[in-house]
Amino acid sequence: MAAKTIIVTGASRGIGLAIAKYLLSASQPHNVVVVARSVEPLQKLKEQYSKQVEVVNGDLADFSLAQKAVDAAIKSFGQLDGIVLNHGILGQVGDIATADLKEWQQGFDINFISLVAFAKAGLPALRQTKGKIIFTSSGAAVAGYRAWGLYGATKAAMNSLAMTLGNEEPDVTSVSIRPGMVDTEMQRELRDIHGTNMDSETHSKFTSAHKDGKLVQPEQPGHVIAKLALDAPKELSGKFLSWNDKELEAFQ
Repeated sequence: MAAKTIIVTGASRGIGLAIAKYLLSASQPHNVVVVARSVEPLQKLKEQYSKQVEVVNGDLADFSLAQKAVDAAIKSFGQLDGIVLNHGILGQVGDIATADLKEWQQGFDINFISLVAFAKAGLPALRQTKGKIIFTSSGAAVAGYRAWGLYGATKAAMNSLAMTLGNEEPDVTSVSIRPGMVDTEMQRELRDIHGTNMDSETHSKFTSAHKDGKLVQPEQPGHVIAKLALDAPKELSGKFLSWNDKELEAFQ
């Protein structure tokens, strides 16, 4: 199998970094365009896998990053086979009655409009390679957790985008993956910073999952997402699935 070229956003830590490392060190190593705000971890990957890595650094609220990443993939590696849209922020945590509309707008720019920018920029190249778009979603998309209105709404919009792409693009496979509760910086934020903004029941769900060792390691969903970015079958297009779903057995 020839090397493929995959764009991975939010690649500086957590699930994104696990995805990038998997793709770079697989028995058939692949090329990766890594995109994130924090540049140091991206440069480390570039030093370690110089010929396989292109770095695109910037804030994903800047929609021009999408075209930059696609151009970098084509220029350096000649094609684009997949995009993993894994970046996102929690944004404002608090009841909708106290919503800060500026923060909601920024949250939607980063967590959703930027996804549209990447899909739009990548589709011409992905149609040629019968490529994949894999979205890192969340159970929050379908849960309606108190105080998580912004984050949940952006993830619900993400799932809808994947569904629509599944119907519009017969040559591209788009899948939305729920990674579960993962031991990442976002979970630390929820436990340490947002305790007072959430109802105690939701907050204790996160603190006890951490305390009881129930959090998933980033590599677990990360490796499934990486494999889907390479080989997701067409019949999964448009679906929202948990990383450990029976339907994804072949990728676990």
